[in-house]
Order: sequence, then structure tokens, then C-alpha cells
Amino acid sequence: MSGPEMSGPAHYRESERLLGRAAELEAGPCAVAIAEAQVHATLALASATAYPAVRDHWAAADSGTPREWAEVAS
Repeated sequence: MSGPEMSGPAHYRESERLLGRAAELEAGPCAVAIAEAQVHATLALASATAYPAVRDHWAAADSGTPREWAEVAS
């Protein structure tokens, strides 16, 4: 799962999925899966860092992001 419409929590979950998959792969494909996981982890971090400012500015249009982060963190 990837694409421009992924939320921060979705990037986090995808990173975890790819890291789990990497453990089952040989060296070459494993490195690719780890690199992809790193990209998703970085995007999740960027989303989590920016979220408070976005929330404060667009509070009325909140789409459930806090609940998504709570699910990922639990």
C-alpha cells in the first residue's frame, strides 16, 4: 500500500509491514524493503511533526487523524 493519499499513520503501518517482510527476504530484496520502509517511516515522522500545526489551523476539518495515531501507537 502506498500512494500520495496515505495518512501519517498509514505510512507508519506500511513501514512496519515492510520491515516484517524484509526479515523473510534475501539480501538484495531485503535491502529494497528496508529502504522502502525507511521512506514510509520518514513520511510518518513528517506527518506526526506537522500534525499539531495543521490541526490548529484546520481544526473544523479534522478527519480523525488523532484516532488513527492512537491506533498506531497502541
